[in-house]
Amino acid sequence: MKKDKNRPDENTVTESSGNVFADLGIKNAAAYLAKSALAIHIQRVIKKRRLTQDEASEILGISQPKVSAIIKGRLDGFSTERLFRFLNVLGCDVKISVSHPHPQTPGQVMVV
Repeated sequence: MKKDKNRPDENTVTESSGNVFADLGIKNAAAYLAKSALAIHIQRVIKKRRLTQDEASEILGISQPKVSAIIKGRLDGFSTERLFRFLNVLGCDVKISVSHPHPQTPGQVMVV
C-alpha cells in the first residue's frame, strides 16, 4: 500500500490549538466554539433542573425539537445572542469580558 505524503504517521500526535473547530479547519471556528460552550451550559441547567425537553421548550419558548437540537450540538439555527437569552430565561447570568487591546496580535474568542 502506497503511503500518502500529506497524511501524518499513525503514531504522530498533533497538539490542539484549544479550539477543535479551528483544528478541523472549520470557518468561523471561534463562533462555533462559543456557541458550543453556551449549549453545554444550557444542557447542564436543563439536566440539573431535571427538566424534560418538553418542559424546557415551554420555558424557552421554542419547540421540543429545537431543544433537542441544542442538546445535540446542532447549533447552526441559533445565534450566540439567542443562546444568551435562553441561559437568562433559565436563570443564568452571562458575563462578557473584553481585554485591553494588544495591537501586535489579533484578538480571539476564549471560552472559560
